Amino acid sequence: MEEKKIKRRTLLAGAAAAASLAFMKIASGQLVPVQTADPTKKPGPPPGEIGTRSPFEQPLKITSDTSSRTPLQDLFGTITPSDLHFERHHGGVPAIDPHRYELLIHGMVDKPMIFKLADLKRFPSVSRIAFLECSGNFRSGKEKMTPQEICGLTSQSEWTGVMLSTLFREVGVHPKATWFLAEGSDAAVMTRSIPVKKGWDDAMIAYGQNGEALRPQQGYPARLFLPGWEGNTNVKWIRRIELSDQPFMTREETSKYTEEIKDGKIRQFSFDMDARSIITFPAYPVQLEKGWVEIRGIAWSGRGKITAVEISTDAGKNWYLAKLQEPVLDKAHVAFRYLWHWDGSETEIMSRAIDETGYSQPTLKQLVAARGKDMGGYHLNPVTAWIIKRDGQVLFKPEKWK
Repeated sequence: MEEKKIKRRTLLAGAAAAASLAFMKIASGQLVPVQTADPTKKPGPPPGEIGTRSPFEQPLKITSDTSSRTPLQDLFGTITPSDLHFERHHGGVPAIDPHRYELLIHGMVDKPMIFKLADLKRFPSVSRIAFLECSGNFRSGKEKMTPQEICGLTSQSEWTGVMLSTLFREVGVHPKATWFLAEGSDAAVMTRSIPVKKGWDDAMIAYGQNGEALRPQQGYPARLFLPGWEGNTNVKWIRRIELSDQPFMTREETSKYTEEIKDGKIRQFSFDMDARSIITFPAYPVQLEKGWVEIRGIAWSGRGKITAVEISTDAGKNWYLAKLQEPVLDKAHVAFRYLWHWDGSETEIMSRAIDETGYSQPTLKQLVAARGKDMGGYHLNPVTAWIIKRDGQVLFKPEKWK
């Protein structure tokens, strides 16, 4: 089993709260917790102001200059802890005083208005569980890749806020308004054009996440949340909404976030995230033993509910239905499981998701056939395979299309 990397600062904080623990240095030079005393013989520390994880449990995100990835393989259920939610930023994380926060809604409206955070919280609030996913959520290239590395730019939370339709009624959106501009307060001034139809449907201005205020990395104090749509349309730190009768053709929907397809054309405004699944166990770096194995993972679709997940344990020759964990929610991660007996022979396991529209998760070969070899890196949701070696080693099966 691979040793998890634990930051020294985290370890020391945990040590102060765990009197029966000590820390030892292993061969790699890392400090790992070791229980040194019987916890039934001495009272533990009193309640604290903020709960912390056990020093034995330290899931971490993989970070880069502009993003961080959720450790999907280390989580239980379908809700992502707020501090492990993936991040994708275009201009860093701004520090915004909630008392000075304002959201302007103007343009093709009867009554332009500015809403402070307190104003937003006076309206009827709603909460819903839904996933969020970056449209560039796919990596390949090497066998030693975890689910986190392959598609860790998706997370799920319970989001709380005010429906955008409520604010639309408050300002009086003109019947001929068909698009709105969503603008953020970050250094990149992130802007996207959104169809007004989505605003009247299920869009919200979210200020809460998993029972607390949004984290700064997730748009504190308020963000646009568009269930099922590609991540960058869910503008964080939202400060302005302008109604119009045409899209604004911003940088992030012309030179960026458009997809090359066949015949030198591009696909623009492909908002919905297509159905997808990933097996999170067994996956690299697991060392599997012969016998019964519960194959586990998550599936999701931006077009509605997942209706089925199919599992293949013989490289796609045969497919079997997995068990979906209830409740199966609209535009949300759903956990799946399938009991399988591994006989020790080399094989490949994979999953594919099917949503309520009838859409079935494609293979990479099918994606290339539909979009062409020059397709870009957005909205890639291919079936992901894991190779299981005779010695029990589990490896990702990378595929190339260019």
